[in-house]
Amino acid sequence: MQTPALPELAHTRTRPVHWVATAAAMAAVVAGAGLLQPQRAAGTAHAAPGPAPAAPDPTGVDFPLDCHGFPEKITARAAGDLDGDGRPETVAAVRCDAGSGTPPHGIYVLTRETAENARPRVVATLLSPAKRRIVTALAVREGAVTAELSGYSSLDVPRCCPDLTRDAAWRWTGRAFVESDRSEPATSGSV
Repeated sequence: MQTPALPELAHTRTRPVHWVATAAAMAAVVAGAGLLQPQRAAGTAHAAPGPAPAAPDPTGVDFPLDCHGFPEKITARAAGDLDGDGRPETVAAVRCDAGSGTPPHGIYVLTRETAENARPRVVATLLSPAKRRIVTALAVREGAVTAELSGYSSLDVPRCCPDLTRDAAWRWTGRAFVESDRSEPATSGSV
């Protein structure tokens, strides 16, 4: 026995009226969603986060160096938030630009006041040039200043060729920067 052919279903064939009805239904859903938004919470409005503050630029800063008329030279710089206040400080390795020899470095921490157009200023000396050390690497990592320092084991060592190397680190303790040795000396002596 033969099965009768199924009648054609009206909803399987699209007509323009179907598209218009679908578009009208979607427009009603979108409009309803726009009207039924949750009410805004009452309270203090938070300002949108602004650009991150820039670290102080050490160029043009008056460092506590006595260069006897020679200019100062910034040989390395690093930036990071050393005191946890959300604003980066700059650490600069600076020496006199004597033109010959290897003048010792000073390592200085710079900050900038919050006032607009405030100039950077030195707030700490981590390494005094009087220690007669040369900075060969400088970085800020995880809130600590790290440096590779070179020096001389005696006055007989030529000033061109430091024979001692060590790593040092300084960390802010809430009242002062405290220095710690980071590793054993890389050469036979210690700085």
